[in-house]
Amino acid sequence: MNEKLKEMREAWKNLYGSLFKWIVLSGVIGSLIGLIASGFSYAIVWATSFRQANPMIILGLPLGGLLIVWLYKITGQEKNSGTNLVLTVVRSDEEEVPGWVTPLILISTAITHLFGGSSGREGAALQFGASVGNVCAKYLHLNESDKKIIILASMSAAFSALFGTPMAAVVFPMEVISVGVMYYAALVPCVFSAFAAQGIALLLKVRTVTPPYLVESVPNFYSVDSIKAIILAIACALVGALFCIVLHNGEHYLKKWFPNPYVRVVAGAAGVIILYFALRTDAYLGLGTGVIQASFKETAGPQMFLLKMLFTALTLCAGFKGGEIVPSLFIGATLGSFMSTILAAPTDICAACGMVGVFCAVTNSPITSLLIAAELFGFNGMPFYCIVVAVSYLLSGYYSLYKEQKIVYSKTENKYVDKHTK
Repeated sequence: MNEKLKEMREAWKNLYGSLFKWIVLSGVIGSLIGLIASGFSYAIVWATSFRQANPMIILGLPLGGLLIVWLYKITGQEKNSGTNLVLTVVRSDEEEVPGWVTPLILISTAITHLFGGSSGREGAALQFGASVGNVCAKYLHLNESDKKIIILASMSAAFSALFGTPMAAVVFPMEVISVGVMYYAALVPCVFSAFAAQGIALLLKVRTVTPPYLVESVPNFYSVDSIKAIILAIACALVGALFCIVLHNGEHYLKKWFPNPYVRVVAGAAGVIILYFALRTDAYLGLGTGVIQASFKETAGPQMFLLKMLFTALTLCAGFKGGEIVPSLFIGATLGSFMSTILAAPTDICAACGMVGVFCAVTNSPITSLLIAAELFGFNGMPFYCIVVAVSYLLSGYYSLYKEQKIVYSKTENKYVDKHTK
């Protein structure tokens, strides 16, 4: 009996010790990343405002691209695979995210936005979060298991501070690495780091990429509108898969046609500049949050989601930096907004469904998608979001923004597959 009590005391001691350790570590690291993310956010806001006030600065995009390629070359990071490297690090004991990644990705993303490249910033957030986490793990002499947990917590913190959705930020790093397997050992650290980072961002009045959107027109779920949601979900899956194909093939062919990275980045920049002057609009440059917000109020044109794909592919595949997540939301919102006319459904609910549907299709993260929907749009339309996310997840197949993402269990049957995405 005494032995059992001793074992219980020891077990409780370990549990409470672990809780205390992770609350302190994740709180401190979350606050640190919140500060870095806040500074980064203000830099992107300034870069965007300056570009909008001086539209001809887009002519400097090739020079900005050359600077980015040069920075990665002199720091020995020219082969850095970005977010794909982060996914590999969490699964492997052999790779790590160097400390150089933090200043590189922050500066390069700011340059991309200053000169008018079409990209996001959440991909950058995941990378610098993982980099800071890796450096902290080394400094604190954490073992390999704890290092991976602190990297996940750091990713949650960066995502939360910039995206403004802390609950989704908690789950996303745990869910996106290996689809079908959740890294629950990181739950407590991810929770505390995400909310600590968001607290710092709120304190510093950071403008998130995704402010809460008002979805007022929620139809009766038990009606023909639920069928319309399925149709919209099918469109989201197809468009999400197409976006992944365009990005991966774009990268492949640009490297094939322009083996020299300096020539490649100039070619991509030239493509963006030509499209900008041909279309005479800056709607597809930068983050595009203004277009996302407008999609909830007025119907988007059928060309908008396709053009955003093209602008983003030219930007990121050529060697500019940022991320694919906000462009995915742009594509989803404009797709849903456009589909509202075909489906004879409210524009706002269709735009919301489009956003989470395409996000789920390109990340294979259904739980995160539902949490994003709840935090951005509220719970009124949740039955529709559930349908769109579920159908989009299934029909998007094994495509993903991230080639190093793994699908552990089949999407169509109870079967272990453990395969890389396309």
